[in-house]
Amino acid sequence: MKVVIALGGNAFNKPGEPINQDTHLKNIEAAAKIIQRIVQEGHQVVVTHGNGPQVGYFAELQRDSQAFKLDAINALTQGLLGYLIVSALDKALGRGRSVALVTRVEVDCSDPAFKTPTKYIGPIYSEEEAKKLGIMYGWQFKQDPRGGWRRVVPSPTPLRIVEIDIIKRLADAGYVVVAAGGGGIPVCENTGIEGVVDKDLASSLLAIEWKADLLIILTDVDGVYLNFKKPSQRKLDAVRVDELEKYYAEGHFPPGSMGPKVLAAINFIRNGGKRAAIGALEEGYEVFKGVRGTQIIP
Repeated sequence: MKVVIALGGNAFNKPGEPINQDTHLKNIEAAAKIIQRIVQEGHQVVVTHGNGPQVGYFAELQRDSQAFKLDAINALTQGLLGYLIVSALDKALGRGRSVALVTRVEVDCSDPAFKTPTKYIGPIYSEEEAKKLGIMYGWQFKQDPRGGWRRVVPSPTPLRIVEIDIIKRLADAGYVVVAAGGGGIPVCENTGIEGVVDKDLASSLLAIEWKADLLIILTDVDGVYLNFKKPSQRKLDAVRVDELEKYYAEGHFPPGSMGPKVLAAINFIRNGGKRAAIGALEEGYEVFKGVRGTQIIP
């Protein structure tokens, strides 16, 4: 079976933890053990990952100079996080079984997203800090549904995975491929542009183009909820795509958190995927097996 596993930011850096190498290496080992079990059962695996905290971190390090734009910072974090994932997989599977590929994603140069930034990057600030940074650097901030204020940047819709043929060849040759990190580097007309592609939408596109059987999105909640964090909240354990699409249209899933994950699952199933699943990283193997998380079927 062909499986795409999309790792959320908590695979590297949990809320409140420092952004450093030791923390990242410790956290990624849990994800590597999940991937190990799936690979050892004979499945082909492509791993994608988020990079919001890391992109924000490096953007802040150079905020006075603005020396590199977001496309270059995305490439930097793909290399860094890909290296950490492959290092963890070397321990789990043996050296030489995995490879990290810096990946570009084609977008439309005239995508309306460039005029309406929505993608959260970087740390959480107080409202006062956010206003100050906005004035100093021209950054835009929005209130994060999970609390506080975060910088937002354009998030254009991914149209094509540029390196998809290479990904297919590596996967067919038996490698665990780490690709499309942070949604991939957004390019239009072969030029990198200022923006961050949503990791889940890019993962779904990769899964569609690879003709994967299963898309797993692992995050910091144990599934998809209706009326999340309200007294009437209800977890969806198993749901058909038609029903999930209806809930999405009704606005149950905020665009800054669960919305892209649900849309990614819908897109995957609508384009031939057999099953999509959204669940907690800690329960990743059980989510793969279909006994935890939210399971989305045709």
